[in-house]
Amino acid sequence: MKQTATKPMTFKLFLEFIRLNAKTASAVPFILGLLYSIEYFHQVNWGNSVIYFIAQMLVAMFVTGFNNVQDYKLAVDQHYRETYNIIGREHLSPRFALNLMITFITIACALGVWLIFRTNFMLLFMGGAGIFITIFYTYGPIPFSRFPLGELLSGLAEGFGVFFLTVYMNLPAAKLFGFTFNWPNFHINGNLQWILTIILVALPCILAVANVMFADNMSDLEQDIRNKRYTLPYYLGKKWSLRLYFVIMLSCFVTVIIGVVLKLLPWSQLIVLLSFPIIWRNLQTFKQVQVKETTFETAIQNHMLFNGLQMIGLLLGIFWPQIFH
Repeated sequence: MKQTATKPMTFKLFLEFIRLNAKTASAVPFILGLLYSIEYFHQVNWGNSVIYFIAQMLVAMFVTGFNNVQDYKLAVDQHYRETYNIIGREHLSPRFALNLMITFITIACALGVWLIFRTNFMLLFMGGAGIFITIFYTYGPIPFSRFPLGELLSGLAEGFGVFFLTVYMNLPAAKLFGFTFNWPNFHINGNLQWILTIILVALPCILAVANVMFADNMSDLEQDIRNKRYTLPYYLGKKWSLRLYFVIMLSCFVTVIIGVVLKLLPWSQLIVLLSFPIIWRNLQTFKQVQVKETTFETAIQNHMLFNGLQMIGLLLGIFWPQIFH
């Protein structure tokens, strides 16, 4: 069989390779974490935040690009491999694509080491856990992506992990979650109330991110089965998957209301309720048919709309008291 010559990765193909349109959604947890640090804790460290944002976006690009490489290599369905996966469809070099992604994750890790010295040694363990999930999601003898773990891992790693670490970058580390070491002794200290507060406040972001992955897996169900990738929709079936899809998205509203009632979020967060009619319509649209090229976009729209209104609510919480002081 004659091997097809590879083509160079142009800038346009690179943007498709890393799915630039999805990178906007990847920035949402960071922006929410930054705004919450300002609104609730009244603290911000712009230096740490900028360094972390660059590292996080490099990781986000690595995730998408590395997944494309691994999906190409592990594909059983040749039609998918040659016509759907961007590497096969555009005849890109898998080796070049992989080396480019390794460069991205290496730079991100170097920035992470810099942040460890700027914050606290505890970041090594938290960041290390995130990188572990990032790499082994599609790599290794038993990739996480081939089991019903995608929704959980994406929600925890991106929805909560990025939000938590952004807040962590802006607060004195010892006050939130710190690690000190003086041979042979070490000490871990933190503020459990603050940590539980951040978990509750991050829940809408966790759920929204997980639901995007859930919609993605439902849209790719038949294709995933052909490639021996058995995600959560495979085990639940379409009927129960769609029911859970509705519950997860609607739970976002419940968690925001709880946060406002407990005074962990400003009252202005209730602005998210304005999104309900559009989100409900998008849920119904996706329920009718689950197609990657068309209705899957409704999941991203729900994510961006809900969390976009959360951002506006936090901004109102920050500036409203100053305007009417």
